[in-house]
Amino acid sequence: MNINALPVRGGYLNYQLEGSEYRPLVVFSNSLGTDARIWSSVVELLSNQYRFLRYDMRGHGLSTCEGGTSLQEHVDDLIHLLDELSVSQAYLCGLSFGGMVVQGVASRRPDLVKGLILCATAPRIGTPEMWNQRIDEVSKQGIASIQDAVLERWFSYDYPLHNPAQFAIWKNMLSHTPTEGYINTCAALRDADNSEICSRLSLSTLCIAGDQDGATPPSVVESMAQLIPDARYELIPGSGHLPCIEQPAALATLVDRFIASHGKHECRFERGMSVRRSVLGSAHVDRAEANKTSFDEPFQTFITESAWGSVWSRPGLSKRDRSLITIAMMAVLGHEDELAMHIRATANTGATMFEVREVLLQVAIYGGAPASNNAMKIAKQEYAKMAEVAAIKQEQGK
Repeated sequence: MNINALPVRGGYLNYQLEGSEYRPLVVFSNSLGTDARIWSSVVELLSNQYRFLRYDMRGHGLSTCEGGTSLQEHVDDLIHLLDELSVSQAYLCGLSFGGMVVQGVASRRPDLVKGLILCATAPRIGTPEMWNQRIDEVSKQGIASIQDAVLERWFSYDYPLHNPAQFAIWKNMLSHTPTEGYINTCAALRDADNSEICSRLSLSTLCIAGDQDGATPPSVVESMAQLIPDARYELIPGSGHLPCIEQPAALATLVDRFIASHGKHECRFERGMSVRRSVLGSAHVDRAEANKTSFDEPFQTFITESAWGSVWSRPGLSKRDRSLITIAMMAVLGHEDELAMHIRATANTGATMFEVREVLLQVAIYGGAPASNNAMKIAKQEYAKMAEVAAIKQEQGK
């Protein structure tokens, strides 16, 4: 994440705003003991469709620690961030304590919120006795003393067995959470109760639970959904308390469906044109649009809506993944102009020259050596042209 520091009472919030300002905005709020990095996989999967605002809540990640002992302070922080960035009508997605934060924002400032996505959260989490015990233990012995018990509630039984390296990384994130920030947020959780707030919410709301969540079990999340007027409830199989880490594709799909079905969402043509420009570049699209005639206009509209507005816009694969798959298919089918276009598009999709080389080696095995050889020739030509253009731009910039 880029480091952007927003002054708040008693310190600073680290945040990152990314994506086209013309796209619907999704704001993510993290949970106790985590930071904005937990949303990275979801953001990557949805990067074709939305704009994103992530931040480290007070006392977590790169944000400073002072204060944060009440839920209201955290709500104030997020409202201040949204106001400073001139954000309104955003979709707020909060996990666990972050879910309680976005509930509070929606209650106080409904003008800022278009919809709520509440992940593994509730109006009230735990008991005062539980949080007092947690505060006492962490104060005396540090976060390391409780991390194993916390991780057991965070993840499904299978996750650390099948993903030991990733599990170690997230364990490290928890253990490096500032002790003061962790304790202060525990105090905020101890004293927070949004039951009345949730019963009065009038925004479109999606409530999501992991079927193996040990911190906010499915029954707790479902009860919240029943408390909120007209809220929808969804269960993600194979996930503990952090579906954004364990099942990001499932979570991304639910988020995408919720936003797409809610209120006024951009039509497939507008969505497709946005994705098309992000992949092929505005200069290419502008030329294609300028050359369009009444004869081929229906075909161009069909491609924009179906290829770009439907398939390329889906959350299951990143633009980089779709770019590499498309290059492989164009190489096998011998569509040279399309292949060259998608080689050039790698400058926007993030697919590297080395990844393209590996894909074309795969083509040699499964699609035939002649197809791979021809594709290699075209790729070399296009990369040479791209390098030449880059050199000219660099020279002009001196």
